[in-house]
Amino acid sequence: MRRALGVVAALALLGGVAFALIPDDHEDDPKKDAKTVTVTGLIGSEKRAFFENDEVKAELAKQGLEVRTDSTGSWTMSDQAGKKPGLDFAFPASAAPAREIQRIWNLQDSPLVPFYSPLVIVAHEPVANVLKQNRLAEKDPTGVWTFRMDEYVNALKSGRRWEDLDGAREHPELSGQLFVTTTDPESSSSGAMYLALLSYVVNNHQVVSDDAGVAAVKDVVHTANALQGIQKSSSDEPFRDFGAGIGSPLIFAYESQAAALSLQGKPTGDMVVLYPDTTVYSDHTVVAHSANGRRLAEVLQNDEVLRGLEARFGLRPQAKPEAFANLMHGKSPTFAPDLTAARIKQATLPSLDNLLKLTAVAKGTK
Repeated sequence: MRRALGVVAALALLGGVAFALIPDDHEDDPKKDAKTVTVTGLIGSEKRAFFENDEVKAELAKQGLEVRTDSTGSWTMSDQAGKKPGLDFAFPASAAPAREIQRIWNLQDSPLVPFYSPLVIVAHEPVANVLKQNRLAEKDPTGVWTFRMDEYVNALKSGRRWEDLDGAREHPELSGQLFVTTTDPESSSSGAMYLALLSYVVNNHQVVSDDAGVAAVKDVVHTANALQGIQKSSSDEPFRDFGAGIGSPLIFAYESQAAALSLQGKPTGDMVVLYPDTTVYSDHTVVAHSANGRRLAEVLQNDEVLRGLEARFGLRPQAKPEAFANLMHGKSPTFAPDLTAARIKQATLPSLDNLLKLTAVAKGTK
């Protein structure tokens, strides 16, 4: 079970270990303010670009903080948290690994969530139009797209193929059974969260809370996972493939990945962002192991400049979600400024124990 925790539990957005966003050679820097404290921690690598940004580093310095990080998967982060001395904080991509790190560090206080990102499906516009033509997707008058999860579950159960859809035959790349591509749920947060979402919808829009619930959704989650073949370990990989025109038609991704492209002026082509009408959120959670770690968490949540910078990286600041909406206004593709107004519901996530069981049945190991 412990091994499974370190694996599923890689829930992280991103496998592998990438290093040191901030160089280690500042001790002898005469320009360094004597009042600046060094804060050392672990982050998911999806936040690497944010902490690496010069404006972010400058604003943190104004607040008296120099942040040094190693990046790793959010659940493998829990293993490192127990082994690496001197850590001030850990910053996984969701609440479940944060709770495990809290257990390891024997902490009782409530961690802060400075920002979050809903999970979405990205597709090229012709594919989105085929989905719309077949009642698998909708587009509202403001241009916001939604993906109909109940219809998708029915398609999985019936083995519906792209060739069966009206309008699909005009697109030779649309062939085989219809499914959404995700990362490996044993090593990536987005893949595990997809299973959590799918199981919730299959289970009559109720969280899977026991073995009977796992058994009830077993066939659908196994089908949805098995159809994908070899899965990537990081959410960056299928998203990059999609951008290069070599990916699958439907990719499960973080809203922030698509938003960051648009905000940074990078080409998005005919990309469409579809919000599952029931989705899950990635709550980026800071677990503070020291007073300085708590100080960093509070600055990330409360500093107005940093909230603006978080939005510029496609993230929705918890204390000011309208910062994201304001930046995305008029951008392409179209993003939902207000998820509630767009009638996007949020699934309840299962407990870690049940998520492990869901992963096992999806992978066919149980």
